Formats: sequence, structure tokens, C-alpha cells
Amino acid sequence: MEIVTAGSSNTGKTHSAGGRAVSCRRNYSRELEKLISGLGGRAPTLLLHACCAPCSSASLEYLSRYFSISLLYYNPNISPIGEYEKRLGELQRLVRELPVENPVSILPCEYRGEDFANMAAGLEGEPEGGMRCMACYRLRLEEAARAASEHGFEYFTTTLTISPLKNAGAINRIGEELSEKYGVKHLPSDLKKRDGYKRSIELSRIYGLYRQDYCGCIYSRLERERIKERRADNLDT
Repeated sequence: MEIVTAGSSNTGKTHSAGGRAVSCRRNYSRELEKLISGLGGRAPTLLLHACCAPCSSASLEYLSRYFSISLLYYNPNISPIGEYEKRLGELQRLVRELPVENPVSILPCEYRGEDFANMAAGLEGEPEGGMRCMACYRLRLEEAARAASEHGFEYFTTTLTISPLKNAGAINRIGEELSEKYGVKHLPSDLKKRDGYKRSIELSRIYGLYRQDYCGCIYSRLERERIKERRADNLDT
């Protein structure tokens, strides 16, 4: 049997058996469930990178049953600063109002927009979902892994996988690489599964959370504006 690493976003493997190619994709949601089932009732510490309040809502509702969580709002991709602060304020309000089973806090973190600008240099022409986005995942996850190691957390992960627009396979692969680098365990996740994304929409409505219509960076905002312009042009024709 020949085994080669697949090139899909699910970071699975392809097995050649009897002349047939059989894809074995990893199910990160199931891996998380298996890990949780082995915790034996204890609540390990988890540093959870939070991209925004809507994505954090269902993530916290689920993960706080099993972990003591500190959120890291490290998002240097978000601009302008007013947008960054608006999303941070919504996250702070969510933490105050959302009932949770284990403690949830927010780890202090300064806005460092230059981190994203430096990372994006040379990648300005990349399409949404391309190399620039992969580098942005790594930038934010690396800060989460570094902070988790520095502050003695047992696990780290991100709320990014709750979005159907984000590449959960790539995010988990990056997390696993950084786990090796920083010596802290990465928590596998695909939080949009188990109706996670649907629940985040429901909780956003219940708590009146601000739901942005672009990821946060200048490039996604420009893409959103182009889409709106094309739609307006189509209506005029």
C-alpha cells in the first residue's frame, strides 16, 4: 500500500489500494470530541485566539464546558483602528453576558497593525483565501502559541475554524506546526461542525452582536466594495 500526503485543505492522506485511490480526510471535529472524552472531568487551561465576538460566541458556549479559557484578541489585520476597537468592545461585552460553565477571561493584547503590514508586504495582489490569508492565519496563531507557552497554558487554538469561509485544514496544520515550535499542545478543531456556525448566528442575534461583512483587513474590505459595486452595476443593467 502506497501512502502519499494529499494536497487538499483537509490535510488528509490518499491510500492506493487495489488500484483505487481512497482519500482519508481528517475529521478535526471528531478529534476534538475524542480529546474531550479523555479529559476525565478536569478543565485544562486553553488560550483561545478570538477573531471577533460572533465567532467566539458558539465557540465559547461549547468549549467552556470543558476548558478554563483565556481569550487572546490578537488581530493586527483589522483596520481601521475604530473597526478593531468596535470588535474588541463586542467581544468584551459577550464575555460579560454569555453564561459559561468554566471561567473565561481576556488576556491583554495591544493593537499592532504593523505586524500585519509587514506580513502582507509582497502579497498585496493575492486573492482572498490565497497565500496572504494563509500567512495571516500563521501570524495570529503564532502569537497565540507564543502567548500560551509564555503563560503556561496547556492548549491553544482559534475561533477561526467556525467560519465556513476559512480553511480549517490549513489552520489546524499551522497550529500543529506551531505546537512543535513552542512546546504547547494545539487543540484540534473544526468549530463550524455540529451546527457551530449556525449557532454563532443564533447567539449573535440573541445578544445583538455586531456582525461585520468582511474579515477585517484592507484587502477583504476592498474586495467587499468591489462585489457591492458589481451587484449595483448588475441592477442598473
